[in-house]
Amino acid sequence: MLRSDYSTWLCGRRELSLSRPRIMGILNVTPDSFSDGGENLDAQAAIARGLQMLDEGADIIDVGGESTRPGHTPVTPEEEAERIVPVVRALVDAGALVSVDTRHAQVARMCLRLGAHIINDVSGFTDPEMVAAVAESDCGCIIMCDNEFRGNESRKSVVLESSNPRRRAPEPRQLPATRNRFTLPEEAPIMRSIMGFLGDQARTLQRAGVAHDRICVDPGPGFNKTNDEDVVIQRAMRKLDSMGYVLMQAVSRKRFVGAISGVTEATERDAATIGLTIAAIEAGARVLRVHDVARVAEAVNTYWAVAKKDPRQGFISLGSNVGDRLGYLSRACKLINEIPLTCVVAVSHAYETEPAYGIATPVADAVAEIRTELHPLVLMDKLLDVEDQLDRVRKEGEEGHGPRTIDCDLVWIEDEQHAGPKLTLPHPRLGERDFVLVPMEDLMHDPVRFLSHSGVVVQPPERRVGHVTAELGVLDWE
Repeated sequence: MLRSDYSTWLCGRRELSLSRPRIMGILNVTPDSFSDGGENLDAQAAIARGLQMLDEGADIIDVGGESTRPGHTPVTPEEEAERIVPVVRALVDAGALVSVDTRHAQVARMCLRLGAHIINDVSGFTDPEMVAAVAESDCGCIIMCDNEFRGNESRKSVVLESSNPRRRAPEPRQLPATRNRFTLPEEAPIMRSIMGFLGDQARTLQRAGVAHDRICVDPGPGFNKTNDEDVVIQRAMRKLDSMGYVLMQAVSRKRFVGAISGVTEATERDAATIGLTIAAIEAGARVLRVHDVARVAEAVNTYWAVAKKDPRQGFISLGSNVGDRLGYLSRACKLINEIPLTCVVAVSHAYETEPAYGIATPVADAVAEIRTELHPLVLMDKLLDVEDQLDRVRKEGEEGHGPRTIDCDLVWIEDEQHAGPKLTLPHPRLGERDFVLVPMEDLMHDPVRFLSHSGVVVQPPERRVGHVTAELGVLDWE
């Protein structure tokens, strides 16, 4: 297995790089979820919340239509589909990476036809029909371990080991029956059972034709496990990572989080969730399933920025059609070079280009190659600050085509695919922009081949927009 820093998770048409932790936002389209039941039962409210989570930093949206809280009321596949199908369709159409939290093969097939990328099965693919449903597709698969489906192997093994006289060490003294010698149950039988189930179900999927790189495992904290067992599992996350599959941590607001933090209200457990999340990342977890995307993203991005050396290549398209155009391009590059954890590596020549997308006058364009260790959404905010510092004016009704002193478009970041109202990567129009592709030739030998390898469809010159008409010279940015 490759180092986790270079691993990927194959999810349908998408290949999710796990070179940094990925956040899965929980979107419950239910009336009775334990932490947010009813908030997003309306389809339009759920869609709006899903798009909001993308802007907050979610890489994946996990849509569920049936609560799995203790004492929940099961729903029929038809009712579950009625709740989530409009939401899944809208989020897929918006370009989001969509996971569907379901135990019903009928619902899974329906959502996969709509373009969903991942099936998250709380029953751990113990239903042969669910195995067949994912084997017919190329979706990502999340195997969750629920003791209801696994049985009570961990408790059985504890009883067997304690009752085996050959394994019982002599006691130096007899302890009172009411006193416990250890604060937690023994790890080995619990993890042997959890890992055994997850490994068996992963092999079942692989025998059905599901590729290894499509499989993610989740030990299922809170699902028919005691608080002490959940703590044991969290401490042993590194052992789960050693199985070689993508590893998920899904402790958000769970009962055991409250038990160890002292926070009784589920909605108040986000700070405690963050603490457990950072520990899980250190143990190898790369997919984090959470409710409060914004706060977790802030914590994870900050932690990752200072704890890991993770520079990434990127390209920023720069344009100006007001005043001292070359001066604005140069000043923008200097300001970008001052962004924390970011540096400008090279800048193309400046080019005169034809107006495009409703812009009235010719534009001076250039492309800056950068290295950055910031999360793309954080970097996007910094680029907007650069525009503000250079007095860009945004008039209502002229979004995207009005005059601008400077326009800073983040068009590509290494190993990043994202979709949301605030930022889409790679830029959805990158492959048709002559005013980006030609300047990129100053920075690399063959940008068409480079971008095509990254999944960008590059148009031939005659079908592009904003054609280059003249070279304007070298920019003074250093």
